[in-house]
Amino acid sequence: MNDLSPSSSLSETVPEAKRPAMSERPQARTPRGFIDRRGRDVVAERGILKAVSQVYEAWGFEPLETGAFEYADALGKFLPDADRPNEGVFALQDDDEQWMALRYDLTAPLARFAAQNWETLPKPFRRYAFGPVWRNEKPGPGRFREFVQCDADTVGSARPEADAEIIAMVAEGLEAAGLPAGSAVIKINNRKLLNGLMAAAGVADEGQKLAVLRAVDKLDRLGPDGVRLLLGEGRMDESGAFTKGAGLSASAAERVLAFTAAGVGGRAETLAKLADVVGGSAEGDEGLAELAAIDAALKGLGVGPDRAMVDPSVVRGLEYYTGPVFEAELLLSTLDDKGQAMRFGSIGGGGRYDDLVARFTGERTPATGFSFGVSRLAAALRAAGRDLAQAARGPVVVIAFSQDRMADYFAVAREIRAAGIPAEVYLGASGMKAQMKYADRRLSPAAIIVGDDELAAGTVTVKDLDLGRELAAKVTDNAEWRGQRPGQQTIPRAELVPALRRILDAG
Repeated sequence: MNDLSPSSSLSETVPEAKRPAMSERPQARTPRGFIDRRGRDVVAERGILKAVSQVYEAWGFEPLETGAFEYADALGKFLPDADRPNEGVFALQDDDEQWMALRYDLTAPLARFAAQNWETLPKPFRRYAFGPVWRNEKPGPGRFREFVQCDADTVGSARPEADAEIIAMVAEGLEAAGLPAGSAVIKINNRKLLNGLMAAAGVADEGQKLAVLRAVDKLDRLGPDGVRLLLGEGRMDESGAFTKGAGLSASAAERVLAFTAAGVGGRAETLAKLADVVGGSAEGDEGLAELAAIDAALKGLGVGPDRAMVDPSVVRGLEYYTGPVFEAELLLSTLDDKGQAMRFGSIGGGGRYDDLVARFTGERTPATGFSFGVSRLAAALRAAGRDLAQAARGPVVVIAFSQDRMADYFAVAREIRAAGIPAEVYLGASGMKAQMKYADRRLSPAAIIVGDDELAAGTVTVKDLDLGRELAAKVTDNAEWRGQRPGQQTIPRAELVPALRRILDAG
């Protein structure tokens, strides 16, 4: 029997005279652009970080943690997108009147750290980092002001092989996190190729360059015909809205389209096609040579074109990157909010940025790296049918019947935990039915019942909640459900841990 009384509400435990008036009570609400996440999602993202961290450390990258705040002048203007406002950070003025801001990425803190400690660091300096970043931007669907990033960077090596190593390591890390082989590919381009293309197309004005890049960035959505219009005079969409084009001549527009269409086939084949479009210019030839060196290194690292390909249509972050640029893309289709098939798209990106440390030292320091958002990768895993949150399990719950037997319940839980299985004793004040509901909401694999009869006989009753949930999902008729009994067994106490392991293994 359960001799624990039902729990009291908070209002019953606080004397009325001490309760705040209704008008004085704050409204319980989450700030705009921020979210609360419970156990399953948190466990899933921790699993991603653990798997990726193990890969990065195996490649010789050391972990680095920097503070949440940086001095505002150290952040500079090095956001990946040029049209993102630089003031989009959460800032405050310290008592010494210096402005500090929450970091908006993990790269700016790395540049500050490298410049500050350069004399004592091993060179090249290879580090990975993960943690929350904050952006003071207008929130929207799937767009938050706080999220977790994971970065890996090499600072101090100008060799293209450093870029290749990052690419190969990221490919391994994505698969270690749970993405099936062949479900994602890392696409590689080089800013120097695009500079060579602009020169060959006669584009010198920075505004026109940006218009060309924006047009190319819409290739997946609009196709070659839509991009051709945007490269020329402009395009009117289905709503009648007109977008002004880049103003290229017809021949220059075709050259740009030929450049974007070269990324078909293997890496060497693509480079040969690109040489016909941008070869001959100093920057174009330099970019081709860098990509050829990356290709050779990737071959040595065992990374084929199914995992990393040269794609000249990648134009991300070209105001930020100085050489090779890469973007990881999930190839699987998924459904949007309206149930329509859609391409999931980018799950992270990176490239070479040789100008960032120079802000502090005045000397150009080569650097290359890759970054992904952990929630974004978790969403990609869900789209690929590898939802780590679904696999998250709660603790085994030991049911509490009597206050007089609490020591016995704790002994059972301690025995289970000693075997490496999470367990807890129910510490509420509810009866058996409510406790079982609690265990189910905790996604517990099993509930342990140790009543007076079990204690006297040296036994325990194990209720397999995983099996119960599985049967409930399959049964549609109440009569059929009453005719079945979810797994429950009474066993000797010595067999408790092996029984729990069988339940966990079956799940």
